[in-house]
Amino acid sequence: MIVTEKQLQESAQFLKNKGFAAPEIGIVLGTGLGKLVDEIENPIVAHYSQIPFFPLATVEFHSGKLIYGTIEGKKVVVMQGRFHLYEGYDLMDVTYPIRVMHQLGIKSLFISNAAGAINLDFKKGDLMLIEDHINLQGGSPLAFRNVGEFGDRFVDMLEPYHPKMREQLKTIAKNEGITLKTGVYASVVGPQLETKAEYRMLKIIGADAVGMSTVPEVIVANHLKLPIVAVSVLTDECDPDNLQAVNIEEIIAIAGKAEPKMIQLFKELIKQL
Repeated sequence: MIVTEKQLQESAQFLKNKGFAAPEIGIVLGTGLGKLVDEIENPIVAHYSQIPFFPLATVEFHSGKLIYGTIEGKKVVVMQGRFHLYEGYDLMDVTYPIRVMHQLGIKSLFISNAAGAINLDFKKGDLMLIEDHINLQGGSPLAFRNVGEFGDRFVDMLEPYHPKMREQLKTIAKNEGITLKTGVYASVVGPQLETKAEYRMLKIIGADAVGMSTVPEVIVANHLKLPIVAVSVLTDECDPDNLQAVNIEEIIAIAGKAEPKMIQLFKELIKQL
């Protein structure tokens, strides 16, 4: 898909007409992490299928809607269901909603995902604050001809995740008695899980967790100069010497069990912004 300013304006105008008025914070919810929407007051819902130029979510556990409302007194717009390369989308599709949320006026972006723990000090159900990432998806959402119309072509990635918001989340976690690990997230294409050799490679190159999302959205958010904070819920332990067959149902269940802690962190940070 080729992104144009006209498309973005049309998508955003449709949402404004539905009542999506000046949201302050955009939130992207990962696999098994949809319950934050229950915290939204006076929600207005737009299904992806209704929004002009929006891709459609194809994975059965991604529900595919944009929800606007209030959390902790702040106007938010929440993506319940995100897009992935493994669904057959390109990087323009995957990141289109971030550009639309920016067009609506968000000032910061929260991202969550479910990921596998490469760092063997981390356990199933832990939360990991992403401090840096490794892009192993084989492309960039900024590698298109007219990218200069939307911002600088060469985007600095010295601090892709906002230092102040990261520190705020660490303080909140400490005050709330929530264990919050910190680490590096590696993003791969998927949908297949990694081999034992691949898990060993990821550990060698410095990854603490691995998943199939997040990095494209973060690159685009940096392009748009949006401050970002991102949290992984670690749903499996990727120990190549003791590897078990993956169980997607168990991954969803672990994400759901850890989700209340993530919601608590996000709600408190929203309150502080």
